[in-house]
Amino acid sequence: MNAERSQLYYTCVFLHVSFQAVHNSVATSPRRDDTPCWLDAQMLSMLLSELQRCRREAAPFREARQPLDTAVYHCGLLMAQCPAALDRQLCQHHLEAIMAPLKEAAAQLSGSANRTIDSRASSPGQRLRNWLGW
Repeated sequence: MNAERSQLYYTCVFLHVSFQAVHNSVATSPRRDDTPCWLDAQMLSMLLSELQRCRREAAPFREARQPLDTAVYHCGLLMAQCPAALDRQLCQHHLEAIMAPLKEAAAQLSGSANRTIDSRASSPGQRLRNWLGW
């Protein structure tokens, strides 16, 4: 893994863990589900700008662009409704929609996703399923 790819990988991991910590904090909040979310918009804004920077730097890595675009989009949706305009359930939904593509981008950048796909595609059963369109 070259240095630029490695840096992007670790940035994606950092962002995933950061959003996961926010998600866990929201999930364990003692407030009721119908109360507005307490998230700090300034912290989310900081994470969004780091996510946008990561997306710009991922331009040469085709496999990571789409998941990062998705994460930026969902983070923008969350920011448009924050702070305190979301109930906890919708806030968690947005956070999950940010974390999933970040995890995918990290897997793509690490190369493990490609190795898994390649190893599965090489099995006779997988080739038959691909040929059948399953």
